[in-house]
Amino acid sequence: MAEILALMVQIVFQIMWWAILIRVLLSWLPMAGIRIDPYNPVIQFLFSITDPILEPLRKYTTIGMIDLSPIVALIGLGFIESLLVRLILGF
Repeated sequence: MAEILALMVQIVFQIMWWAILIRVLLSWLPMAGIRIDPYNPVIQFLFSITDPILEPLRKYTTIGMIDLSPIVALIGLGFIESLLVRLILGF
């Protein structure tokens, strides 16, 4: 049972990790002249699941015009995932 719970935690954290990475890549597209439709349901869903993580971090991780919140979020997600899995499995 603990293994299944640990696997579910890993899956959720991997989904969040990929969602943040995709959001970062999408943020680069306008610089290449590719327009992103903010009303697209997929884009809105992506923002709705990543904003609760990224928005609070932005207050502390923005240097000038450079937003480091995705980097901090990805590192934090990896750390929290590892900690939760170890707690669940009893290591």
